[in-house]
Amino acid sequence: MTYQLKLRSGITAFALVAGLIAAPTFAFEPSQTECIAPANAGGGWDFTCRQVGKTMQDLAIVPGTMQVTNMAGGGGGVAFAEVVSKRSEDNNLIIAASTATATRLATNAFPGNTMDQVRWVGAVGADYGIIAVAKDSAINTLPELLAQIKADPTSISVAGGSAVGGWDHLKVLIAAEKSGITDLRSIKYVAFDGGGEAVTQLLAGSVEAFTGDASEAKGFVDSGDIKVIAVLSPERMPGDFASFPTAREQGIDAIGANWRGFYAPGGMSDEAFAFWQEAVTKVYSSDEWKGVMTQNGLAPIEVSAAEFQGFVEESIASIQKISREIGLIQ
Repeated sequence: MTYQLKLRSGITAFALVAGLIAAPTFAFEPSQTECIAPANAGGGWDFTCRQVGKTMQDLAIVPGTMQVTNMAGGGGGVAFAEVVSKRSEDNNLIIAASTATATRLATNAFPGNTMDQVRWVGAVGADYGIIAVAKDSAINTLPELLAQIKADPTSISVAGGSAVGGWDHLKVLIAAEKSGITDLRSIKYVAFDGGGEAVTQLLAGSVEAFTGDASEAKGFVDSGDIKVIAVLSPERMPGDFASFPTAREQGIDAIGANWRGFYAPGGMSDEAFAFWQEAVTKVYSSDEWKGVMTQNGLAPIEVSAAEFQGFVEESIASIQKISREIGLIQ
C-alpha cells in the first residue's frame, strides 16, 4: 500500500490516505497519563507532547494534565530503550515520534532495538524541514550557503536536533547532494538534543546554520532571531512561512517532510492501545488541533490506526534507500 501526505493546498508530497476509526467503548480508563519527549525542551518532540497533551486535556480525553517527561539522548535512543526495557507494559504512556525516529531505526542507530518492539499509535501532522541562519548572517539564500560549504567545508557548521545520521542531518545532506556537492562526508554537522538547543547554539554564534522543522523554529521566526533561507516543501507554505522561499524555487530540488506522531510500549494492553489510537484520532480531527497546526506550520496528515504501522514500515524502507544512495549506510 502507498501512503500519501497532503498539504492543505492539495499538493501531494509524501504520504497517507485517511481513515478514521469508529469510537468504541473502552474497558481501559486512563490515569496519571504521561508523554515522553525523547529530547530536551523546545524541540519538535517536546512540541508534540505538550501540544497534543494540552489538546487532550482541553477536550477532556484524559483526566487532569498529561505529564511531559523530557528524556534526551541518542537521537531518541535513550527513550526507546527505556520504554522497551523498563516500561513495556505501561498503559498510561505514549512517546512522541517522527521521521527522525524512523531514520534512527532505518540506520540501526538504536542498538538491539527494532520498530516491532513498540506499538505505533498514530500521526497528528507533518512538519516540513527548514534551513536557517542567524538574522545578522551574511548568507541570504540556500545556494549561497551550499556554495560556501563547497568552497570551504570547514567554514560552515550546521546544527540540528537529531543525532549524526538522523533526519535533521539527512535533510542538509539531501540538499547538498542536489546542489552538486559530492563529498557529503565533508559537511560539518553538529548534533544537539532537540531543535531548541540547536537554534540556541546558532544564536550564540557556535554554528553558522540550522537544519530543523518549521514547528520547532516558529518561535525564533516570530521573534526575528533567525533568517529562514529555505523551506523543504514542494511549494511555499501557507501562513507565517509563506514569505520564505522553498529550496526548489532556488534551483535545489530537495524536499523533507517530517511526520509527527506517537508510539506506545510494546506490552500495552489491547484495550489501552485502542484508547490511545482513538484519543489521537479525536485530537487530529478537532478544531482545536487544526488551529495548532495553522499556527505552527504543520501540514495535514491523515492515517487510520490500522494503516499507521504499515506507514512507519514504508517510511523506514524509504529512508534506508535514501541513506544508501548518499552513503550513510551500506
